[in-house]
Amino acid sequence: MRFRDKTVWITGASSGIGEALVRAFHAERANVVLSARRREELERVAAACPGGRTTIIPLDVTDETAVRKAAAAALERLGRIDILVNNAGLTQRAAVADADLSVFRRVMDVNFFGPLMLTKAVLPHMMERGAGHIVAVTSVAGKYGSPGRSGYCAAKHAAHGLFDSLRAEVERRGVKVTLAVPGPVRTDISRNALTADGTPWRKMDSFLERGLDPGICAARILDAVHAGRRETLIAGGATRRYALLKRLSPWLLSRAVSRRS
Repeated sequence: MRFRDKTVWITGASSGIGEALVRAFHAERANVVLSARRREELERVAAACPGGRTTIIPLDVTDETAVRKAAAAALERLGRIDILVNNAGLTQRAAVADADLSVFRRVMDVNFFGPLMLTKAVLPHMMERGAGHIVAVTSVAGKYGSPGRSGYCAAKHAAHGLFDSLRAEVERRGVKVTLAVPGPVRTDISRNALTADGTPWRKMDSFLERGLDPGICAARILDAVHAGRRETLIAGGATRRYALLKRLSPWLLSRAVSRRS
């Protein structure tokens, strides 16, 4: 039980990777704080984790005031946060030329400013204790761009820069930072993606239907957290090759992505 009695706070906990993370940490006897906007879905996830080791704190990560209050409530109830998992995410399905600016702002708020605000709310507590672990569940979209997902890719690139910088600032203070970088995972993220005018896409992308099981993704994230890895790429096949090709030959990657668009 690698995380026995650790207090783990997970955002985006109502479905997908977040729900799988709740189950995985709970199975290892952690005390899990579940956050997302929909209380009823959080209650459903918590009900599948019996034993009195779950705490529900509904939260919209884009609401700065709500984030501060949630952090204060979590610390008051539980005394400490050992691991913060920034997992809430929102993507898009629209070209740059077509998408309203509000779409980019919304995607950036959820994927970048949300994790930033919650991390800043919890970080002083971790630094004071000289212990803690911040996890950012990003995406291979933070490694290379792809058509129709520009705002999401931009937000994930920004998150990589943020958390890499944070690690350099706090590592000597006893706070660890892990970037978990999944490729396609079989979740509903594409159904909730924003189209050009901000309405939901409401479709399951075929590459996500063929994606990794969320439970397997969660297990690999737990392995990375336990090992204290700075970054873990959870992808195979073409996705993994593209992420590696970005480092070796950005020109070849650009050609490959353009041909597939």
